[in-house]
Amino acid sequence: MKRSMWLVGALTAVLWATPAMADNRIIVRSTLNLQGLQQICLLQNCTVVTTSLDGTLGQVFLLTTPLDPAALLPVLRANPGIVDAEVDQVLSLVGGLNTVTTAPPGLTDNAPVNYFGTTVWNGYANQPAAGIVHVPQAQAQFGVSGSGIVADIDTGVDPNHPALKSVLLAGYDFTRNQAGASELNDLSPTDFLVYPPPACGSTNCPSPAKVNQSTAAVLDQSTAAVLDGKVQYAAFGHGTMVMGVIHLVAPKAQLLPLKAFHADGTGFLSDILRAIYYAVQNNANIINMSFDFKTASTELKSALDYANQLNVVCAASAGNDGQGPPFLVYPAALQSDVMGVASTSNLDARSTFSNYGNSIVWVAAPGEAIVTTYPFSTYSAGWGTSFSAPFVSGAGALLRNLRTDINESLAASAVAHAQFVGADMGNGRLDLLMALGGLPAGNASPDFIVSAGPSSATIVAGSSANFTVAAAPANKFSGTVTWSCTGAPPAAMCTVSPATVTLSSTNAASVTVTLTTTARAFSPPPFLPRYGPPMHLWWALAACFVWFLAAVKLWNLGRDSPRRVWLSATVVLVLAALCTSCSGGTSTGPPPAQGTPAGPYTVTVTGSSGNLSHASTVQLLVK
Repeated sequence: MKRSMWLVGALTAVLWATPAMADNRIIVRSTLNLQGLQQICLLQNCTVVTTSLDGTLGQVFLLTTPLDPAALLPVLRANPGIVDAEVDQVLSLVGGLNTVTTAPPGLTDNAPVNYFGTTVWNGYANQPAAGIVHVPQAQAQFGVSGSGIVADIDTGVDPNHPALKSVLLAGYDFTRNQAGASELNDLSPTDFLVYPPPACGSTNCPSPAKVNQSTAAVLDQSTAAVLDGKVQYAAFGHGTMVMGVIHLVAPKAQLLPLKAFHADGTGFLSDILRAIYYAVQNNANIINMSFDFKTASTELKSALDYANQLNVVCAASAGNDGQGPPFLVYPAALQSDVMGVASTSNLDARSTFSNYGNSIVWVAAPGEAIVTTYPFSTYSAGWGTSFSAPFVSGAGALLRNLRTDINESLAASAVAHAQFVGADMGNGRLDLLMALGGLPAGNASPDFIVSAGPSSATIVAGSSANFTVAAAPANKFSGTVTWSCTGAPPAAMCTVSPATVTLSSTNAASVTVTLTTTARAFSPPPFLPRYGPPMHLWWALAACFVWFLAAVKLWNLGRDSPRRVWLSATVVLVLAALCTSCSGGTSTGPPPAQGTPAGPYTVTVTGSSGNLSHASTVQLLVK
């Protein structure tokens, strides 16, 4: 212990002697609370960012310090309560070998078509990539259009894009620590001749203009000139484009934009961690990560383990460096938690820019000239594994239509049913027909889902509590559900009305569960029993004699007249009661009901249909 403290002191002295010029960022996992970490930082010249990176868990924090992080890390790790510490990395969406070639015909096919209730461009809805992975066929054959919430950790989204607006959730901007995730906030309107740029319509749609060598965007030429070559806008539009691909595959899934990158493409690992925990704790079912970086992170693995444990499906880009084994990128290399996605051409060949190798690639998907949404209510085309990964994330939302209990393992197993496209490309190129058909049916696939509300209630004995229990059909189930109730408190009644409901396809039904308790009546003290088991007369006489001796003893204990009178009354009362009890009393029946006892109770309401049953519980506290 002394040696450890000496080491901490020595390293601290060195750090104070050679401070760095600017604040550095360190991610710390700790069993201490916020105050405990702040006390450590008082000694180590660091500052704790008060909001935990892991949301409600409160174990992972960001520290800033002017000191050299390489030297500070072992000092922090030597402190009791510090589980681990690592440098906060700066990540970038910009870079790689992917470049624009020829803009696809879909970028000039702006004929309006109805796509699941929303008007979109025909070149978007019916592009070659959608046909290659069998988007329309899978949607029609399996009757799926996406379910649940798909989170995208990216540059944000254009919240007013007409193709996405109806399914967009508000999201969160981790770069600004504020609600909402609009990537338009990164723009400077003074950079534009006209702001916002006019949307591309049926009569004013110019020829495609290249922007930032990562998209071929349909914009007026002045807008393209503003964005192209400007470092501050190098990744502008990336999030809206990725969201568009997810929406193409799963148009009814809700989209949760999580802005962790700036328009220039840079972002902190700490914000990525915050976004993962935020997604999981805000009910996301799928997380799309169209980014990659090359340095492993313990905390990234922990965050994705957490997502996996809570049945969240994750997909990530394999990267655009054109590298193969033993080259690794993250998060794609974390294959127990994530499906890494490589890019293929429309001819099912590996894209020359795509990384490859089975250690980072689980499956491939088209990633060249993908027509998708772009800010300012228009469309663009993208090249890169960034636009391959969302095909797999969209597939996860389709799989959830068939199994609401879908998780990473089940999704990866289903997606592994793919078209072979060569070695080092994982399980092959995504085929939605094969993936949906390869999903195991399993006993966990429900025909209806049961939920109760409110989840708890507090009442006084003698009162009632009402709960509403709903049954929602899954997989187009139709049938009769019969209800039962168990776990009601003693001297209480649980009723379900109506006792049966009929579900039809997509129509849910609800019942009312009433828990009625009994008031607690007054009962005589235990030393004055009115009821008791019958006894033989000689046993009764013997017992009464023993009690008589005890009474005499009590009488002798009283020395003054007032106490003697009080004891006399007590002795007479006790003798009369006990002799009556011992001799059989006036009744041999059970005592009357004393009402519902106080305490917490868990009541289970079960709906049954055929061989399947689904239950929901409510907590009842009786006072």
